[in-house]
Amino acid sequence: MFEEIRIENLGVIGAARLPLGPGLTVITGETGAGKTMVLTGLGLLLGAKADASTVRLGQEVAAAEGRVVLAEGSAALARARDAGAEPDDDGSLLLVRTIVAGRSRAAVGGRSVPQAVLGEIAEELVTVHGQAEQARLRSPSRQRLALDELAGRAHLDLVAEHRDGWAERGRLQAELDTLVGQAQERAREAELLRLGLIEIERVDPQPGEDAELAGLATRLANAEDLRGGVALAHTALVGDDDVEALGAASAIEAARKALEQAAAHDETLGELVRRTQEVGYLVADLATELSSYAQEVQADPARLEQVESRRAQLGRLTRSFGPDLDAVLVWSRTAAERLTELDGGTERVDELRARV
Repeated sequence: MFEEIRIENLGVIGAARLPLGPGLTVITGETGAGKTMVLTGLGLLLGAKADASTVRLGQEVAAAEGRVVLAEGSAALARARDAGAEPDDDGSLLLVRTIVAGRSRAAVGGRSVPQAVLGEIAEELVTVHGQAEQARLRSPSRQRLALDELAGRAHLDLVAEHRDGWAERGRLQAELDTLVGQAQERAREAELLRLGLIEIERVDPQPGEDAELAGLATRLANAEDLRGGVALAHTALVGDDDVEALGAASAIEAARKALEQAAAHDETLGELVRRTQEVGYLVADLATELSSYAQEVQADPARLEQVESRRAQLGRLTRSFGPDLDAVLVWSRTAAERLTELDGGTERVDELRARV
């Protein structure tokens, strides 16, 4: 219900506050001008058309405010919330209508709204009785509601069922319109995705392949340098019989023998003998691995060309579908899912057409 109405600069009224409460409120006066402006202000809050000529002479702005209390779950409160308004902490809602420079503005709960929204909210709260008409019954929606209520509960249940079905039909129709309107765009997107997936499938990239090939290409391109470096390291460890050069292994073995002889006189050297022997084993293992590596690293121009060709294929994918191969594979999975969704759009259109 309306708790109060405030009016400023409307006709003969400069400023007025009309508190309203339960029961009957009577507004009296010797002439009709003031009462007429009160009804005019109420009409503005009910969504009536504003008239610039009603602004008080000498003023630029006229305003009508109404504070209403809406029951939780009421149609009026639901409409206010649909418009973005929320009640104050005390549960009341402020309706505002202003006339400025011949233009009218409306607000509900501090949120600007079309004036029609005021009417939709207020019609749930106010019934205007005139000398020749009952204003609320002029509304077609009110006429339908009255007729439905007269028909009884069973009819109202059918109306509710019809309303739900109609709302569902509207949702399905909106989805159908969207799918049909986007058909050409969806077909173009599907074709681009399909071409991308064909290209990726043709190359068939594997996870981590780009990093693996990069390392292999570096080794093949620098095979001679690698073999030379490994050979020098191997010689440093085991020596070179051709030039009678001793390696680290021989020196370590000599050290072990010397310590072993000394340990015969001091048993505390036994631990050093053991550790020296372990170093010798490590050096021998290292020399063996270096020898195996040197045999594996061979200059192979044909293999290098194959590797670089494969890297070029992968590079074309990363230029088109992602910064690295992992991103390309992610794109491929996402594109496949999206393509399935797009290809299923036709079936969804047929289903929606059958339902609406």
